[in-house]
Amino acid sequence: METFSYKAVDASGKDVKGAVEAESKDEAARKIKEQGFTPISIGKQGALDKDVNLSFFGPKKIPARDMSVFCRQFASILKAGVSVINALEMLGEQTENKRLKEAIERTQSSVEKGENLSDSMRENEEFPSILIDMIKAGEASGSLENSLTRMAIQFEKDAKLKGVVKKAMMYPIVLIFVMIGVIVVMLTFVIPSFMTMFEDLDSELPVTTRAILAMSDSVKGYWYVYLIVVIGIVVGVKLYGNTENGRHNLDKLKLKIPVFGLLQTKSACASFARTMSTLLQAGMPMIDALEISASTMKNVLYYDALEKVKSGVSLGLPLSNQLRTSGLFPPMVVHMVGIGEETGNVEEMLTNSAVYYEEEVEVQTQTLTSLMEPIIIVLMAFVVVLLILAIYQPMIQLYNTLGSQG
Repeated sequence: METFSYKAVDASGKDVKGAVEAESKDEAARKIKEQGFTPISIGKQGALDKDVNLSFFGPKKIPARDMSVFCRQFASILKAGVSVINALEMLGEQTENKRLKEAIERTQSSVEKGENLSDSMRENEEFPSILIDMIKAGEASGSLENSLTRMAIQFEKDAKLKGVVKKAMMYPIVLIFVMIGVIVVMLTFVIPSFMTMFEDLDSELPVTTRAILAMSDSVKGYWYVYLIVVIGIVVGVKLYGNTENGRHNLDKLKLKIPVFGLLQTKSACASFARTMSTLLQAGMPMIDALEISASTMKNVLYYDALEKVKSGVSLGLPLSNQLRTSGLFPPMVVHMVGIGEETGNVEEMLTNSAVYYEEEVEVQTQTLTSLMEPIIIVLMAFVVVLLILAIYQPMIQLYNTLGSQG
């Protein structure tokens, strides 16, 4: 499969550029035309001119908040009796996110050619697979508006969950950077200003002072080495995480870290329960719902666990039994699903579980912040006091020497 760059024009005559994967140039031209574009030039990409992903952490996804607004507005417009094509046109005109706007326009062009909405959206990587599958289920059941409304709620909950975690972690991260900044300033500017005075002392300097002076010389003289080491560690961890074994090992480590691991578990349970309840309420079969839920898991261990759960359920085994066997889901989730299976209301029990764990994530992040703040502040105070002692110990030693001589 080769990657071809192309220049084309859309139905309105607007110039567009992009890339498409295909076996041949003819197939690439066909795929471009299927998107509603008229190709002007098509060329095979070389190693040096391939599209480069400038984001170190992968392609930037469209925020869940924007997807929620899109789904909410789409559902409202359809409920007002507007056709899908006109609804897409209206959404494309008012959407501020550039990538989402372009995806909507491409989808509209494809729908105008007679494609289903779900198939048209599947051609755009900007739309999450869960949204596409929900829309497909809505098309099949004739309840597209309900599917979009459910997805709006799903994205809203997802955005809120991520927002809570980010907000809680922001303050500790700022404190850590402030602490690092204080250390660097002390070692590169404050400590060297006392160097001349220390060199004039005939007596031997305290161990703490000698260690701090050596560290100061090291940071001033070899700061680029420290920078290279830090960048190397970050890049190394990232590259290791991109490997199969690396991702499994790192995700396993995340679950074992005190407090952080519990937060990861509760976040995964909240995401799983919310996604499963949304899909099942839309009438999606259990197997398909499990497959989609697995694909939304950020931690690969939960992905693997849900794939095994799906295999067990496909053999006729109860969902609650398979969740228990996986060993990753807390008893609360297992029992709630078990009750749902007994009463024939798994969707409601999953919704209740989602609400419970979303609240637990919020409480857990507040607990984590409460624990981290004093620890970082105490550590910062310890470092500053250590640096001050390294400066004043020789002075006290000198004063004591002069006092004894007097």
